[in-house]
Amino acid sequence: MRTYPRGRLLGFVVALLLLALPVQASARTGVAVTPVTVPDLANWSPEQGSYRYSSAARLIAGTAPERRVADTLADDLRAAGHGTPPVVSGGARAGDIVIEVAPARTALGAEGYELRSGTRLSVTGATESGAFYGTRTLLQLLAQGDRIPAGRTVDVPRYAERGVGVCACYIHISTGWLENLVRDMAYGKLNQLLLELKVKSDAHPEANTWGYYTKDEIRRLVALGDKYHVEIIPEINSPGHMDPWIENRPDLQLTDSDGNRQPSRLDITRPAAFDYYTSLIDEYAQVFTGGSWHMGADEYMLGSDFAKYPQILRYAREKFGANATPQDAFIDFVNRVQAHLAANGRKLRVWNDGLTGANTVPVTAGTTVEHWLSVAVKPSQLRSQGYPLMNAAYALYLVRGGFHSDTKGLYDQSWDPRSFEGEQLASSQGITGAKISLWPDNGRGETENEVAVDTDPALRHLAQATWGDPHPDATYARFTARGTAVGHAPGWRDPTRVPVTDGTYTLQADGVSLTAEVRRTPDGYVTLKTGPGCLEVRGGKLTLNTPLQPGVELTPQTCDTANTVQRWELEPSAGGYRLVNAITRMAAHVTDDGRLAQYPPDQRPPAVWHLTPVR
Repeated sequence: MRTYPRGRLLGFVVALLLLALPVQASARTGVAVTPVTVPDLANWSPEQGSYRYSSAARLIAGTAPERRVADTLADDLRAAGHGTPPVVSGGARAGDIVIEVAPARTALGAEGYELRSGTRLSVTGATESGAFYGTRTLLQLLAQGDRIPAGRTVDVPRYAERGVGVCACYIHISTGWLENLVRDMAYGKLNQLLLELKVKSDAHPEANTWGYYTKDEIRRLVALGDKYHVEIIPEINSPGHMDPWIENRPDLQLTDSDGNRQPSRLDITRPAAFDYYTSLIDEYAQVFTGGSWHMGADEYMLGSDFAKYPQILRYAREKFGANATPQDAFIDFVNRVQAHLAANGRKLRVWNDGLTGANTVPVTAGTTVEHWLSVAVKPSQLRSQGYPLMNAAYALYLVRGGFHSDTKGLYDQSWDPRSFEGEQLASSQGITGAKISLWPDNGRGETENEVAVDTDPALRHLAQATWGDPHPDATYARFTARGTAVGHAPGWRDPTRVPVTDGTYTLQADGVSLTAEVRRTPDGYVTLKTGPGCLEVRGGKLTLNTPLQPGVELTPQTCDTANTVQRWELEPSAGGYRLVNAITRMAAHVTDDGRLAQYPPDQRPPAVWHLTPVR
C-alpha cells in the first residue's frame, strides 16, 4: 500500500486503467458519462463545460458548520498538493468552491449532498456531515485532474452505518496506522470505526499489560475522527474475552465446579465484577466522546458450557424465579451494562452470538445487535423483535494470519448488507448498515503494512456496498480501477517508506555500538543482520503467538524472511531513529548493562540510533 507520486508515469498508468471506465464526456462523441468516484455517483446529470480548479480558487463559507467543512477541505487540498485556498464569506466568483449547509434540504437526509460543477463548484448538505461528504467527492475528482466535468449529482447513502472494526485488543496497532485508516475511511464516506482496545488505566494499574494506548493517544485519534466525521466506538469485550483486563484479578474470574479460575471469563454473579467493568466504561468516557459503547458479549462459554458453573443458574433463579436459565444471568449482565450507559446518555452494541434464545429475560430494547455468526436466532427474528441490526458478517472478516474476505467474490455476487450469515433478507428495513472486521488471531501472521494492503480493496468494496449500488461496474477489475483512479486520502502517509537505503551501517545509541546489514523487506520494514544473525524479539510470555512481554531481550537469531518479528521500523526521532518492532510495536531500549530489550515507549525511553554507513 503506497501513495502514487504525481508525474507522467502515473498519468499514463491511470489512463490505461481508466479506459474501461466512464471518466468524462467525450468531446468527439458527445456521449455524457459519469465522473469516477468511490462510491460511484449513481445519478450524475451532465451539463456543458467544466469546472477548473486553480490557485485563484477560494472556499466560500458563512456559518460555523460551513466553515468547519471548508477548513478541513483547505487542509486536505494543501495535503494533496493543491495549495491552500482561503476560506472566505460573501459572494462567489468563477473558480470558487461554495460550501453550504442548508437544513431545509431535508431530502438530502443526514449525510447526503448535492454537488454542482460549472464555472464554479458548489457542495450542499442539509447537515454538516452531508456537506463534508460532498467535499470527499470533490477531492476524489481533483485527484484525477484539475478539470471536473460540468454537471450535478444528488448523492444519498442507502445505509446509516458504514464501518470498520479493528481489534487492537492484544496486539498493539500503531496510531499512525489507525490515523491512516480514519482518513481513508472518510475518503470513501465510511463513518464508524469500532476499536476493541485497552486504554492505559489509572484506576486499575494492575490491568496495564501491553498493548495499551495512552489516554493522550486516544484523545488525538478521537479528535481526528471528529474532524473527519468518523465516529470512534470503544469496546471492552465482556463478560468473556476479558483476560487482558482480569488476568491479574483472580477475585473477578469465574470459577468452575472443579475450582479452576477462568481468566477470560468475568464472574457475572459478583457485584464487584459489574462495578469493575462499569468503572472501566467510565474511565474510557474520559477520552471516547461518542454516544455508543460496544461490550462484545460474545463467546462467553466458548470451549465450555454453563453446566460447569452452577452458581450462574443459582443466581438467575434467585433473581428471576424457578424457570430462569443460566442465559438469563448473562442477559441480565448485558442489560445492567445497558442501563449504566443509558444513565450517561450512551447506547449499547453487542455481537449476536450470545443471544441464543435460551433466555426468558429479553435484551433491553434499543440495543444494537451486530450480526456476525449464524446461530439459532436469525437476523429476521432480531429485526422483528425491534433491535437495530448491523451486518458484521464473517464473510467480511480479515483475520491476521488466517481467513481473508473474498472481496472479488463478494463484489461478483453483488453482496449488500441484507446478506447475513445464514439468512438473506429481502428488505433493508431495520438494517443499520455493515462493516468489515480485522482480528489479530495470529498476532505475528502479518505485519501492519501487509494488513493495510489486504484491507484496502475491502474498504472500497464496503464503501460502495453500503452507500450505493453494490455492483456499479460490470467486472471487479473495472471497480478496482476506480480505487486506482482516486488513490488514497489527502494526508495519508505511506507506511512502507524506508528512510535509509540498503547497506551495512554502524548503529550507535546510549553507549552501545553494533554493525548491521540493513535490508528493506517487501512490506516496508527492515531486517538487521549482525554477525550471528538477524535481530529478533524472542522469549517471555507469548500472547496470540507473539512475544508481548516488556523487557524481553533482543537477540540475533537465524535469519528467516518469513519471521515477522525480525522486521523493524526505523522511526525518525531527535535526529536519529527509534528501532520499533513491526509486530510487538515496542521499541529497543538500552539497559544499564548495555543489553537491548523491548519496552513500551512510555515505560522506558527508547534508544535513539544514529546510523553511519560502513564504506
